[in-house]
Amino acid sequence: MTASPREVFSTFLRLGLTSFGGPVAHLGYFRAEFVERRQWLTDAQFTQLLAISQFLPGPASSQLGFGIGLIRAGWLGALAAFVAFTLPSALLLLAFASASAGGWMTTVTGSGIVHGLKLVAVAVVAHGVWKMARQLTPDAPRVAIAVAAILVMVFTESAWMQLAVIAGGGLAGLLVLRRAAHEKPIVLPTHYGRGVAIGALLVFGLALAFSLAWTSETPSLISTGAAFWSAGSLVFGGGHVVLPLLEQSVVATGWVSPDAFLAGYGAAQAIPGPMFSLSTYLGAAIPTGAPAAVGALVATLAVFAPGFLLLIAVIPAWSRVTALPGALRAVSGINAAVVGLLGAALYDPVWTSGVRGVGDVAIAAGGLAILGLTKRSPLWVVAWCIGGALLLG
Repeated sequence: MTASPREVFSTFLRLGLTSFGGPVAHLGYFRAEFVERRQWLTDAQFTQLLAISQFLPGPASSQLGFGIGLIRAGWLGALAAFVAFTLPSALLLLAFASASAGGWMTTVTGSGIVHGLKLVAVAVVAHGVWKMARQLTPDAPRVAIAVAAILVMVFTESAWMQLAVIAGGGLAGLLVLRRAAHEKPIVLPTHYGRGVAIGALLVFGLALAFSLAWTSETPSLISTGAAFWSAGSLVFGGGHVVLPLLEQSVVATGWVSPDAFLAGYGAAQAIPGPMFSLSTYLGAAIPTGAPAAVGALVATLAVFAPGFLLLIAVIPAWSRVTALPGALRAVSGINAAVVGLLGAALYDPVWTSGVRGVGDVAIAAGGLAILGLTKRSPLWVVAWCIGGALLLG
């Protein structure tokens, strides 16, 4: 079954307007929408796309959405998924950034709304981790792999460690799992051949080499594109992890003031959609000499494109690898490790930054109950958590 680009666009547009909580929460929204509700992907296919997105540099949730659109509706579907999911946050971010410069987030109401959105993330991520754990860690060895992944990620602070966790999960699965060898191969259907995949990899590599070699610190469209391409190519972990790279590129060079950067960062936490949309705000703020909208477009495309090119390059090879003897055992181990990665993210930063007391636990638990028991739209969770946070003050 395939979907039309129009259907992909409308679905991702709704997600782009309602997916609060950051990249980890987006994974919960995506799974509920595309695995449970629409059944565009099986749990195994979803997890494989997620594993690829976690393994590659770039914005993981946007890469996952791009991959879903690509598989279901081809190139137009991939483009529709990216535009629909990103455009609302890009437009809202400019408005929120302007408002944040006036200090709206320091008010009681503003602080309550931001805190409520953090509790939304707690509920959504907890629900997603629970559902994925039931499907992907059905036995003791895979539970052990997931728990080990959680412990490693909780007690280390390096974003690069997630690559070691995924690789370690694959190795553990190859060595200790047995029943996975009798499972059916996981197929990620593609609409293109090896030549396109190799071409995407070449474009990525050449553009990265150019961006690293470009030494001009004068703000221009070319230097903006080079700076954001480097950030999008070298960041592992996505979301908040990209912020130090962007800060080094635009604040340390004097292109954007620290106050303006922090205003954009604060706004990015308060709106739905990918946090990488902060690049839209920064691109508009950089004095390139071109219209602000042009700078915003260059920065946005430059930070997202590297991850998409890598995804295009890897998907066909990944499907062939899973057909090799022993590969399914490794894939099952990777699946369990991905559950552990999300479990660790549920604790830090989602829980640690969102839950401040017993009242917050009750609000988050209510949101989890709405998702798990009533099957209502995540918008109900948003309303519940923001309302509760405002009432608690």
